Amino acid sequence: MHTSIEFPNIGIHLENVGKTLTVFGFDIAYYGIVIGIGMLAGIGMAMMEAKRTGQNQEDYLDLAIFAIIFGIIGARIYYVVFAWDMYKDNLLEIFNTRHGGLAIYGGVIAAVITVFVVARVKKLPVTRLLDTAVLGLVTGQMIGRWGNFFNREAFGDYTNGLLAMRLPLDAVRSSDVTEKIREHIDVVDGVSYIQVHPTFLYESLWCLMVLVLLLLYRTHKKFEGEVFLLYLAGYGAGRFWIEGLRTDQLWIPGTEIPVSQVLAGVLVVVSVIWIVCGRKGLVPKKKQKKTE
Repeated sequence: MHTSIEFPNIGIHLENVGKTLTVFGFDIAYYGIVIGIGMLAGIGMAMMEAKRTGQNQEDYLDLAIFAIIFGIIGARIYYVVFAWDMYKDNLLEIFNTRHGGLAIYGGVIAAVITVFVVARVKKLPVTRLLDTAVLGLVTGQMIGRWGNFFNREAFGDYTNGLLAMRLPLDAVRSSDVTEKIREHIDVVDGVSYIQVHPTFLYESLWCLMVLVLLLLYRTHKKFEGEVFLLYLAGYGAGRFWIEGLRTDQLWIPGTEIPVSQVLAGVLVVVSVIWIVCGRKGLVPKKKQKKTE
């Protein structure tokens, strides 16, 4: 397998980009390393926000442990459910995440459920937890998407745009290569290359913009939970666009409708309506106990 990755229109050429790092004879996937770095950065961001707002940082460390565990499980279940044909004949492959196969919305759903459970057990205001934890979530997403870079996955159809990414054909899954991509295959020195939208990069940059927006907006919120809703709307809008570019979409069973695109669209609409109603005082507010 050839290991180069190029962004030809901005003059970047990386000759040898491996998928694993060998330590003492063991191969460690860069995908997992990047996800791990994203998790640590996310925990750090959430704890800094907890400190800034006078909350107990240990609550967020406890939350992170459970949210990460169940978030990974949720992300895998979501992916497997909507890509069942890939696993139905080899059930053990369900437990192999070294090659990717984590769906962010599954992780978000599981993490949010975890927040509700932790809030109930610890008797903490769930909306405040969500507003704080979401800064860590989007930070982790922004970094974690680069795991797809090393796996040569989560890319879009053919493009010759500014950020177009060039990959050896033998380095990607054949199921992710569309007819349009094949029509533009370039052969150099006997090696076939494809040129595609680096949707992982688009999403990482979009998450960066959402993070900046949340950091600027958090001091202007009018009700608890508003920052979390703004994340759902902001991330959802970007994901709705990006999902339409990807060639590895997960479909609603029996249709050719991308499930994540539908979910993103619904979340944008619901979140925007909720934010507008909340800022107009139309959403009932619960009295929040001050965090000790």
